[in-house]
Amino acid sequence: MTTITIRRLTTGDVEAARDLNALYADAFADHETYRRDHPDDAWLARQLAKDAIILLVARIDGRIVGGLTAYELPKFEAARSEIYLYDLAVVESVRRRGVATTLIAELQHIAAETGAWAVFVQADYGDDPAVALYTKLGVREDVLHFDLPPRPRP
Repeated sequence: MTTITIRRLTTGDVEAARDLNALYADAFADHETYRRDHPDDAWLARQLAKDAIILLVARIDGRIVGGLTAYELPKFEAARSEIYLYDLAVVESVRRRGVATTLIAELQHIAAETGAWAVFVQADYGDDPAVALYTKLGVREDVLHFDLPPRPRP
């Protein structure tokens, strides 16, 4: 059995964060958004220092084979937070071996440790593997998602 190790990235892990972005670029076929050379090291280090930003990497034999990015969102209406699982990807050659499930389990442990109310994630219609994974792990809610553009003041 292959051993999967999970580690949360911290301030000193800028290069691992770049490796994770490269993994996302390949997995999502989006090399423009997930560029290995951006943002600069100082920006990445500042983001990695924030407790509310959670970057986890999964390694097999020392190589990053998966990862996730999540954000803790404090709530206004109650003294609690939720964690939004924003990105999750696994290298194609090791998919269906428990890497994503292990990453999510670690995020759930972090959520429990921080007192978060829930972990939530979105999946796109047609992304059947993601829908199947999240259905296995949680309760499905059908919602609509809207992207609203920022607008400068007149």
